[in-house]
Amino acid sequence: MNVTRKRSFILYFIIAAFIGCLGFFLFEYFTSASSWATNPVNKLATAQAGSDSTGRVYDRNGVLLAYSQNGARLYNSDKEIRCSMLHAVGDTEGNISTGVQTAMRSRLTGYNLITGLGTPFGLKTTGDVTLTLDSSLNKTAYELMNGQKGAAMIYNWKTGEILSMVSNPGFDPQNPPQDIGTNAAYDGAYVNKVLSGALTPGSIFKIVTTVAASENMPDLDSQSFHCDGSEVIGGSPITCTEVHGNQNFQQALANSCNIAFAHLSINLGANTMTKTAEQLGFNKSFEVDGIPTAKSSFDVSSASENQLGWSGVGQYTDTVNPCHMARILGAIANGGNAVTPHFIKTSGLSGLVGNSGESMMSSTIADRVKAYLRWNVQNHYGDKMFPTGMQVCAKTGTAELGENKQNNGWMVGFSQNDSTPYAFVVVVENTSQYGYQSAGQVASGLMKATKNLKK
Repeated sequence: MNVTRKRSFILYFIIAAFIGCLGFFLFEYFTSASSWATNPVNKLATAQAGSDSTGRVYDRNGVLLAYSQNGARLYNSDKEIRCSMLHAVGDTEGNISTGVQTAMRSRLTGYNLITGLGTPFGLKTTGDVTLTLDSSLNKTAYELMNGQKGAAMIYNWKTGEILSMVSNPGFDPQNPPQDIGTNAAYDGAYVNKVLSGALTPGSIFKIVTTVAASENMPDLDSQSFHCDGSEVIGGSPITCTEVHGNQNFQQALANSCNIAFAHLSINLGANTMTKTAEQLGFNKSFEVDGIPTAKSSFDVSSASENQLGWSGVGQYTDTVNPCHMARILGAIANGGNAVTPHFIKTSGLSGLVGNSGESMMSSTIADRVKAYLRWNVQNHYGDKMFPTGMQVCAKTGTAELGENKQNNGWMVGFSQNDSTPYAFVVVVENTSQYGYQSAGQVASGLMKATKNLKK
């Protein structure tokens, strides 16, 4: 009797284990089979990518960006378009994980759960992919970057459509360099910095501090800030690029006064600054067409008073993902609601009206911050930087990296004109210039080029 029970127990255990393993396999099969089958290490998938039946990739205007012919994967005939579209389209080998040739490989190669990568009777199951990007605008961004490392992006803050997305360094996907793994010039060439980068923001982070101050300081516009170019705060100096003297908040933002914003950050406190940063999407990722972005980071949990001051300036350990920054700008432009960016074109009304987005701030705060950023352009950078009538709101930044490294130059902003609803982010890495000089030239040229966009 005991022997029978023991054998029954063992049998039940084996059956349970079998059912559990089968369930696990089926779960993984239905959720991950596409990734297994279309992974670039799968030789069949790699061969399929060069098959003449593999889907094509187009830009928003129908310009052919990638296609297969005679067993080879080919790209647009214009080298600058190939290079500028690299991180959106991807490379043949699948090294760029955020490119559609990797992220949407199953659609391009025709994978399905029933037949896998093969199809009976020679039926074509592959699909083409159309991007929201304008290859001509992307080419302009690539030319404006002029080989400098960094990233540039423009998106429609109403619909969420990304119109331009360029990341440097890159390479020509039609003729990949043989020394890409050993030449330092190609470090980061497989990374789309718009989606996967996280860089020190410098003074563009003052937009976040401005939101926090606008929400929590009713007397903000009546406050006065004094700047002598340097001030010891928390035992160590906070420095400015020049002496600003007495200034109100609007002037302090336009002057990008580090001392004023250090005091604001300290007076608001670590908890309030963290709450606002996380309300704006820091410390978490979001998805762009199913691709997770890098997290923007704000962590002052162990910061000293001086470090808290520097964090409000955009230094300390702050990092910003360019696409996330564009989303924040879109929220300010759009009455506080952030429409999530996307670069794969969708059918129906979604491409016209976007998604409802999430609320990052009230419309009152959004309008207030918008007015500050508009004043920056009108009275500091100059409206002549941008096409007439765009009514651009913007902020520049120069992020100091220390350790004898050069700076990151930033310019971010948006047009508040409903007929040109474009938000832009530009970052130029390893530059000796201020953000206004380095990134500002790119941003100016890129926004001017939007005049040629086909509606």
